[in-house]
Amino acid sequence: MSVAKERLHDLIDLLPEAEEIAALHYLEYLTEDKGARMARLLANAPIDDEPLSEDDVEAIREGKEDLLAGRWMSTEELLRALEEE
Repeated sequence: MSVAKERLHDLIDLLPEAEEIAALHYLEYLTEDKGARMARLLANAPIDDEPLSEDDVEAIREGKEDLLAGRWMSTEELLRALEEE
């Protein structure tokens, strides 16, 4: 066992009972799969109930036109393009 893990075990043993749940949640957060974490965060995000502005509506229309015309790229393509800059 690593020194860090041994120290973590020691600290857990020293935790006040009132802090156990907080420590548990934090350790679960640290060990959670990042995809699952994002899914949970999105599922618990508040609903955006602000009305769309005219600019928002225009941007959505343009995005749909681009999508239908095939003017899009995958995430991998975007990351490669950004790395080239």
